[in-house]
Amino acid sequence: MEKLIPLHHLSLGSSGEVRQLTAAGHTRRRMMDLGLICGTRVAALQKSPSGDPVAYEIRGAVIALRSQEAAGIMVKADGNGGIPHSEY
Repeated sequence: MEKLIPLHHLSLGSSGEVRQLTAAGHTRRRMMDLGLICGTRVAALQKSPSGDPVAYEIRGAVIALRSQEAAGIMVKADGNGGIPHSEY
């Protein structure tokens, strides 16, 4: 079984592949409209000075998502792309 992490736990400079959307309602629809569907490649680029939102590269566009929104997107990180468990 593959290890999935919420998108907001993806380390800056790392990338992964969307495997599941757990968000519901309008948030789910917005994520799908942005192209966040299974198989989409996502890269964490940088955080805002306050730490939230985070800029992600999604299908060639840079999109800022808040942690609450990114928590509903499960990704399979490439290599060690997730935050170590002790930092959750």
